[in-house]
Amino acid sequence: MGAVVTVNACASGVASAPGAAASATAADAAPWRATLPQAQALGSGDMTWFGLRIYRATLWSASKPFDAGQPFALQLSYYRHISRQRLVSTSMDEIRRLSRAPIPPATLARWEALLTSALVDVSEGDELVGVYQPGRGMQLYDRQRLLADVDDDALARAFFDIWLNPDSRDRKLRQRLTGATP
Repeated sequence: MGAVVTVNACASGVASAPGAAASATAADAAPWRATLPQAQALGSGDMTWFGLRIYRATLWSASKPFDAGQPFALQLSYYRHISRQRLVSTSMDEIRRLSRAPIPPATLARWEALLTSALVDVSEGDELVGVYQPGRGMQLYDRQRLLADVDDDALARAFFDIWLNPDSRDRKLRQRLTGATP
């Protein structure tokens, strides 16, 4: 079963909108908000690695308590530069690690190609937002535009599991995102 990805022609560039962690006002003006107009921030927290802040994550949903079976958005506001290739390789490593069953190599290769087409290099102040559409897939945005529309529900679920799976790398961040802890 093949996936369809529609990638914005500008997506090969760097997401270049400056700014700090998003406020509710900035989120209201973001292009992804049209997809989830009733969404509210459920929780947020910083992802750190050996004490270095990597990004601030915020989970948006109209469902409270959080229901992964309903549409939601995950907003990542970056504190440092990370290349597209690093984002893709780290994502694929986590997808493999979290999978309950081995994922066929052809599927992994297809997913890696889709993420490579969809993601961009990020720098301090940049933001990426993934919007999950259950049964369909996901859209990926920067602050200003849609980067990609990925029509692959299995990839979307595996991608968002990086943050939302009970076995995610940072379980405390997962709890903060879902509103389980402040």
